[in-house]
Amino acid sequence: MGPEAKFYQNVKQNFKQFSLIRIENNSLLGTPDLLVCNTSGHFCTVELKVTKGNKLRFSPHQIAFHVKHPTNTFILAKTLGPLPPKTSPISMFHGSRIRELVTQGLKLDACCLGLDACRLTLAQVGSKA
Repeated sequence: MGPEAKFYQNVKQNFKQFSLIRIENNSLLGTPDLLVCNTSGHFCTVELKVTKGNKLRFSPHQIAFHVKHPTNTFILAKTLGPLPPKTSPISMFHGSRIRELVTQGLKLDACCLGLDACRLTLAQVGSKA
């Protein structure tokens, strides 16, 4: 099992309250890895990325998807290997910031850090709070 498949299994275990649909799509390139329905019945997409360094790799199709669909789309990244102190190996970014993420990598401020905070962010998708 590859690093991204392992990451998906970890996400699946920690996001049990959501309906997660893993998307394996060879006909519509750039489609995110997960379609998520939260407990309020609102949908969002999540692109999973695993990296050993600061840089995240995106295909032009993935970038185009997030540029075209900037709302309720997220990129969930896991960093492997040693990290600086007080740095979370899990970070999530709004899909609307994909261009910044391409240029800045994980130096870009995340919307949340750690699986618990990411889960809470996804739970709030669609709420008017």
